[in-house]
Amino acid sequence: MIHVVATGTFDILHPGHLYYLEESRKLGDELSVIVARDANVKHKPRPILPEDQRLRMVQALKPVDHAFLGDLHDMFRPIAEIGPDIITLGFNQHFDEENLRQRLRSRGLNADVARIAGYPGPLASSSKIVEHILKTRGPPPPVGEKE
Repeated sequence: MIHVVATGTFDILHPGHLYYLEESRKLGDELSVIVARDANVKHKPRPILPEDQRLRMVQALKPVDHAFLGDLHDMFRPIAEIGPDIITLGFNQHFDEENLRQRLRSRGLNADVARIAGYPGPLASSSKIVEHILKTRGPPPPVGEKE
């Protein structure tokens, strides 16, 4: 059995998230997802939805067999507990694949790392969705300013 692990923040679920998880699931027989803890999201704005809600949404998705919150102090702890064969990264995740492989090996973890291509739709990231909402549903610009 090939066990795949996908990781991410999964804030404001959208088709890009579903695509990432479907493509990750195709690489193996079982998919576990590690959802980032609120306190650990430091490389982008804090999530809009709290971690327990993001976890619940990911757990409900068809491609997902198991979903867990990440560890507050050691991102490799859940990976060690799961023992995956493959770890997938989304197209816009900030990890360098080779560096991640080396860090995994130094912890005695022999998982391969695969990058999943981006979803081809125009609103394929939470930040683009927020931007679109603010542009189309936010307050109008002050008089005399262009959009």
